[in-house]
Amino acid sequence: MRLGAQMGAGASSLEGSEGWGQTSLGDMPESCVAPVLLYLDPPEICLVARLNRAFRGAASADCVWATKLPANYRYLAALAAAADDDSSSDGSVEGNGRCSSSVATKKEKYARLCRPTPFDRGTKEFWIQKSKGGLCMSISSKALAITGIDDRRYWSHLTTDESRFHSVAYLQQIWWLEVAGEIDFCFPAGSYSLLFRLHLGRPHKRMGRRVYDSELIYGWDIKPTRFQLSTSDGQHTTSDYHLDGPGHWILYHVGDFVISSSDELTKLKFSMMQIDCTHTKGGLCVDSVFIYPKDHQPEECIRNDS
Repeated sequence: MRLGAQMGAGASSLEGSEGWGQTSLGDMPESCVAPVLLYLDPPEICLVARLNRAFRGAASADCVWATKLPANYRYLAALAAAADDDSSSDGSVEGNGRCSSSVATKKEKYARLCRPTPFDRGTKEFWIQKSKGGLCMSISSKALAITGIDDRRYWSHLTTDESRFHSVAYLQQIWWLEVAGEIDFCFPAGSYSLLFRLHLGRPHKRMGRRVYDSELIYGWDIKPTRFQLSTSDGQHTTSDYHLDGPGHWILYHVGDFVISSSDELTKLKFSMMQIDCTHTKGGLCVDSVFIYPKDHQPEECIRNDS
């Protein structure tokens, strides 16, 4: 203890007399700061960039952001660039945040991929999570094959601001419910969950308040609705749910799947069915299908834990 105190006093005297040892974080070279930032999440990197010039420079380095981008970011960036080109050609957006420039830094590419990228005529979107860089996707009801969708006695399309696509499919009544979809996509390697976003009751505004028509909901408590998911490499999962929670948007967890290669197209097929023709059912809104990293826990999610 006495020796430590003497050494501390000696160091203080050196700093006071000649200015030796007066260093700060600002004196660290960017090459020393960058390896530390590799252990931080993207929001944390942006936060420490405010400390000083060295951290600001290191926080923009390609070597840092290359580790945060998805493994197949070039594939995703190409889709984003095509979407940006389509948007600019119709004059709907300006060029800020575009992904088409080959000289864009990896930080700029990460920021662009965090914004939703529409594809397949705007019926699907993908984006990456700001915090972890995991891929997320949403598939509109208009991209799904819905039995009887063109018959106005059964189905109609509702315009609503409660959907990211501003439109949902509303079931008035039907005997045979079948909703199916598929997608071919290069997902980054990892584990994912697929979920249907549904709502019992037709939501609307009355006197400025959100309400729904509960008297038009029927038939969902008699038999469960079956959800299925399969992949082109042989994975398959099935879940059964009694649809519930009228007046709330609920995510029904269909199942999980694993992507082993980031460079190969994977075909997903998914569906929901209630084909017991002994009774009719109605009052259901089908918004979209979501795909999230498996470790993501969205609110209002129901999982089959049996």
